[in-house]
Amino acid sequence: MNDSFSGQVALVTGAASGMGLATARAFAAAGAAVVLADVNEQGVAKEVDALRAAGHQAAAFRCDVSDEAQVKALVDFTVTTFGRLDCAYNNAGIQAPVSEVADATTELFDTVNAVNLRGVFTCMKYELQQMRKQGSGAIVNCSSLGGLVGMPGRAAYHAGKHGVLGLTKSAAIECAQQGIRINAVCPGIIHTPMVAGMLETQSDALAEMMKEVPIGRLGTSEEIASAVVWLCSPGASFVIGQSLAVDGGFTIR
Repeated sequence: MNDSFSGQVALVTGAASGMGLATARAFAAAGAAVVLADVNEQGVAKEVDALRAAGHQAAAFRCDVSDEAQVKALVDFTVTTFGRLDCAYNNAGIQAPVSEVADATTELFDTVNAVNLRGVFTCMKYELQQMRKQGSGAIVNCSSLGGLVGMPGRAAYHAGKHGVLGLTKSAAIECAQQGIRINAVCPGIIHTPMVAGMLETQSDALAEMMKEVPIGRLGTSEEIASAVVWLCSPGASFVIGQSLAVDGGFTIR
């Protein structure tokens, strides 16, 4: 899809590393101007410098998606910097410690879902306000295989990821006749810094999960990026409100 996004502007949250960074790079390679947003300000600044050195248009913005004012400022910055907003990948998310529901704290649930669920809602809210003005746009929300199945000890995380799919479907119906498409991607077990952390702290649980992956390996951030960019592309022009599992076959069992 080289140059298929020429003249367009993409916004990616959680873009300092992992799937967000791979997707920002993919949008840039396809010709888009890209805004990389993350709480890790130095991380996105470094990556923007690299993209610019490679000849791409890119800008960095520090944003905590659990803070609505920061999200609004992010979208305003994107439009002020590049003039419009055509594509958004709402990827920012955090993991939760393994905990049975009876033992989990309300604070844990609220902290995780302030980012993973409310953050996606808030990002969509302000992205859609701009896209409605334009009469066009495409949004991909990051759910998870945890948005499609349940697992013991992960209720707080999975609740938010299931919620992302509900947000995606309802918003997609609202926007289908406004020239705006909204879908979700459901990554499986992907080799990201988050999963690297699980390898260190929850290796037994991760090993059990890997037994359920028919392809027999971790996914890559670039494989998720390819799915996201396709969902935003003209090739997916008739795809609306879908939850695309990119999981090595985990959820087909």
